[in-house]
Amino acid sequence: MPFRPNLLSTHAGLAAVALAAAVVAAPASAQWTPWAQPAPLQPAPWQPALTPPPVPASGAVIRFYENRGNTPIWFRAGPRSDAATQFLSILHRSTVDGFAEGPRLAAGLQQAIRNAQFGGPPAMLHADRLLSTAWVRYVQAVRSPSRGVLYGTDEIARPTAVDAILRETASAPHLVSHVRSVSDVNPVYAQLRDAAWNLAQMTGGVLDRRVMANLERARAFPSSGRYVVVDVASQQLFMFEDGQVRDSMKVIVGKREQKTPMIASMIHFATFNPYWNVPDDLVRSLIAPNVLNQGTSYLQARGYEVVLNWADNAPRLAPEKIDWKAVAAGRERIRVRQKPGPANSMGDFKFSFANPVGIYLHDTPQKELFNASKRTLSNGCVRLEDAPRFARWLLGRSPVAPSSAPEQHVQLAQGVPVFLTYLTVRSDGARLTFTDDVYDLDGAADYELAAR
Repeated sequence: MPFRPNLLSTHAGLAAVALAAAVVAAPASAQWTPWAQPAPLQPAPWQPALTPPPVPASGAVIRFYENRGNTPIWFRAGPRSDAATQFLSILHRSTVDGFAEGPRLAAGLQQAIRNAQFGGPPAMLHADRLLSTAWVRYVQAVRSPSRGVLYGTDEIARPTAVDAILRETASAPHLVSHVRSVSDVNPVYAQLRDAAWNLAQMTGGVLDRRVMANLERARAFPSSGRYVVVDVASQQLFMFEDGQVRDSMKVIVGKREQKTPMIASMIHFATFNPYWNVPDDLVRSLIAPNVLNQGTSYLQARGYEVVLNWADNAPRLAPEKIDWKAVAAGRERIRVRQKPGPANSMGDFKFSFANPVGIYLHDTPQKELFNASKRTLSNGCVRLEDAPRFARWLLGRSPVAPSSAPEQHVQLAQGVPVFLTYLTVRSDGARLTFTDDVYDLDGAADYELAAR
């Protein structure tokens, strides 16, 4: 028998009881290809216990209605609301969205909607407020920051304040379409969620915990516009335009011991002729031992220079005056960078974005490494198979350096969101396909998706 969420009885008056705690404001064309056959499923306790909560509708929602003269949102066209019916359907399956209280709220709202159809304006206003209270809670859940993701900017944040959500909903010209669009979040998420919901109905509500973790990660992407997705799990980069993959390429990501983190940020410029600022651990383990063995000519032959800081015009220091034994032993810290050129580890391009761990995308002269099937080879940053092609897509024109000088920053006409993520589950039509968990993240505590 198909799986259906367990609903509470819908006797009169339950609607006011069913709307949980008061709403709170939250903190501020290539195709996706299927992967390996899924491993045996492990049960995930995603189906909540449906105990009626004691707190009625939100005061913040009531104040919003009072400030607009109690004009209805859901029943704007009369006592029957297709948008309300649509929202109930969404709530019934919303445990897959990570919104555990959805079926419980749907049970209470059913009776309130029935009352609105026969009870006149007071009943309609009451039901309208209850629908908006549940809607705000749901939207805050699907728009909340994804756990495990480092957010480098608030430019990609979606509205989660009560008034912002309700203004957006009230001004929607086609409410049914708006409700469906918000619940779909983005095309990648919608496809994965629909496949997960189909699976849940066939398995009596049992979903692999990996599916829930991947759904949360996919919720971070925008619904439209241009954006970049770097999937660390498959070592691929995807260039999206309005929900469709326009181009893709291989990437090299961090080793298991130097994992590329999940990041959400914004690219505002491309850097031509970049320096490579050598990480401290490589200065100790690679640069210093080679200088001790070969002398400072090692630095000159490979275009390395010792500098006072990481500024583009940083003063250079005399390598002969450096205690390289102390550097190799970790007792002294110096800054070494590699000048632009054919041997530069950054290649010809670097693409920076705000994040707390110094990760960026860049070109590389080691093109042969992209022939490997598993490309977890870097120190954490992301190397691009075809950086000029990526730069052309970002800039919308042929990527030509303004000059031969180092560190030439070229501003994009408009910032492009970038998401470094970890997708080990994808939808292949109505079927879910799984890939290797190369970093063993899916079983980590951060992805134990308990009820919100």
